[in-house]
Amino acid sequence: MGKAAGMAEYITKPGEGVGLKDQARVERPRKYKVLLHNDHYTTMDFVVEVLEDIFLRPRPDAVRIMLNVHQNGMGVAGVYVKQIAEAKVDKVHTAARDHGYPLRCSLELE
Repeated sequence: MGKAAGMAEYITKPGEGVGLKDQARVERPRKYKVLLHNDHYTTMDFVVEVLEDIFLRPRPDAVRIMLNVHQNGMGVAGVYVKQIAEAKVDKVHTAARDHGYPLRCSLELE
């Protein structure tokens, strides 16, 4: 039976049991920060709702993040692998559009 790409091959050493040959090195996926950007139209309550519903933040964390966005112009809503971060950005933009707000998100490599 052939070895699949990236798979370690088990070998037997006399008197030592089973060992690994050519153990593949696994890299962790890169993470991205999802940033919320402040604007003069989106309500603070809506931003808190977004943080609770899309980013699953408990209310005290959501309020803290919202205040950070309000005071500093942007804030980190969460850190995720790229595919999940992109999906969260899409959900925020869709929710904001559906409610008539210009709330924007962006990604930044961590």
